[in-house]
Amino acid sequence: MRIQNIMIALLSVFFLPLSGKAHTPAPPQQQPIALVGGTVHTLSGEAITGGTVLLIDGKIEAVGLNIELPAGTQVIDTRGKHVYPTLILGRTTLGLTEIGAVPVTSDLNEVGNINPNIRAEAAFHPESSHIPVAAVNGIGVAVTGPTGGIISGLTAAMLTDGWTWEQMTLKAPLGLSINWPNMADASARDQALKELNDAFDSARRYMLARKAAGSNQAIDIRWEAMMPVLESKLPVMVNASELRQIQAAMAWAEKQNVKMILVGGRDAAYVADQLKAKNIPVMITPVIGAPSRQWEGYDFSYSLPLKLHEAGVKFSIAGEGSAAGATRLSKHAASAVAFGLPAEEALKAITIYAAEILGIDDQVGTIEAGKDASIMITNGNPLELSTQIEQVFIQGRKIDMTDKHRELYEKYLEKHRQAGE
Repeated sequence: MRIQNIMIALLSVFFLPLSGKAHTPAPPQQQPIALVGGTVHTLSGEAITGGTVLLIDGKIEAVGLNIELPAGTQVIDTRGKHVYPTLILGRTTLGLTEIGAVPVTSDLNEVGNINPNIRAEAAFHPESSHIPVAAVNGIGVAVTGPTGGIISGLTAAMLTDGWTWEQMTLKAPLGLSINWPNMADASARDQALKELNDAFDSARRYMLARKAAGSNQAIDIRWEAMMPVLESKLPVMVNASELRQIQAAMAWAEKQNVKMILVGGRDAAYVADQLKAKNIPVMITPVIGAPSRQWEGYDFSYSLPLKLHEAGVKFSIAGEGSAAGATRLSKHAASAVAFGLPAEEALKAITIYAAEILGIDDQVGTIEAGKDASIMITNGNPLELSTQIEQVFIQGRKIDMTDKHRELYEKYLEKHRQAGE
């Protein structure tokens, strides 16, 4: 995977725009910053009109009214503006793939079906042009991971600004990614499930031997990576959409005694009561989409968040998975609102609910003292298509709001200016 990163770096030189300013990562926060006068949407309580958010050393120091500011504070006037926590992209290949037509720029899977030791953060490519596009669109954290095989590897929560993958890693690993087999092909299904169960059996035997023998036990990096899962310290993130897949995955997780997060979940509403009873959260992806069966209503995908909300199932909205589609995260949440989900719930589904499901809610997801200063300033509700995100802070760093999309917009706007249009 590291060799492919080098190749991606070399190729990126050839695919950079011939003109324009490249996105430059921001330096660490140097002085206190106060966002003063705007409407602060904490998402942990009521919105604060005319509020102040004080950022110190990359953390939120205080939130509220009439906050005393330290000497040397940089004051940013946010009157008439809105302040939100940055968004969380819960499932993506951001940083692992660049150009679909150029295979060497995609580092999504390894040889073989069982690869629990693959670490997404180590393959994350900070120079990807997709990352700043996501950042300026309000995404502060992207959960990226491999996609191939049965056990793909370990996912990671990555910041969308930084010089190196080490600097950009918020938390890793987050969970073990598993692709549930297609239930329609019985032979392929049974073979895949045998490989999956054999892997977990081998990992359990290894764990017992490792604990008994300690340092005398030869290290197997595959089964070593699975020990936190078997000890319920990490969840399995099961990619499953069809009803039979979801039901089988729930039964398997219970038998294996592992924590499960359902990713995808197209048919989750059919088993909402079971999901709630088993306390299995759902990361919905996508919301915008057509029904998969002729007899389903046109709103089947769009109304799923509302159905899970009404059933009391913990859920988040995770976008659509592709690196290029990262910018549409808020559009998926907005579409759920159009089909009945309360707007506040939709915002929480791409912020605090995602953080809670992923186990990063002590750092991100709301605007509260002690959390990371990952915040965005907007001129309206981020779920509105017309809303502009004016500035993003990631851990207190005021990021460069330049990206390829904005450069091209300015370029062709200038074309029309020159033509007198």
